[in-house]
Amino acid sequence: MATTNTRTRKPAAKSAATETNYGALAGAAAGGLALGVLAMLGRKAAVQAPTALAGDWDQALAAEHKAVLKLFDALQATDSTNTVKRSVLLTQMKHALAKHALEEENVIYPALREAGEVAGADELNAEHGYVKQYLYELENMPNNSDQFLTTVAKFRADIEDHMREEEEDLFPRVKAKLSAEKNKQLTLAMNKEGFKLA
Repeated sequence: MATTNTRTRKPAAKSAATETNYGALAGAAAGGLALGVLAMLGRKAAVQAPTALAGDWDQALAAEHKAVLKLFDALQATDSTNTVKRSVLLTQMKHALAKHALEEENVIYPALREAGEVAGADELNAEHGYVKQYLYELENMPNNSDQFLTTVAKFRADIEDHMREEEEDLFPRVKAKLSAEKNKQLTLAMNKEGFKLA
């Protein structure tokens, strides 16, 4: 019987040590997870901050347009030997445009339709498909090819037309139709959508 008690005690002592180790591991994992979530939220806030600080929804989208044009400038300043730089810039552009498209397609274009600008919203939405097509083509062609910068230039010309239509025509017209409260709600909703993909 004494042998049984000794054997019973040793596993119990081991179990307490094991539980302590599991507790420490669980605590470290929870702490790491919390830090990871905070870091992710901080990064998202930093990415969305320039848009959120730019002002109303139309000003914020215009600021994002300018940021994308700066990426085009940097991309067009490269040559065929800058393959890594071209890849990095194209990835940055793809992310910026995806976030921007989410804001417009999920918040702004529905508001345009609601304000009676159905045809304009539908046209802009369709143009986003061509933006995605350009990004697909650029990602799937050798970025040291002669065609790369030619495609970038055509992409830029098309996207500048899209931006101009938004900034100079549809957005001002719709903003004027909406109440100050509705414009404020639209700005908040747009920033919320941008934060999701930031």
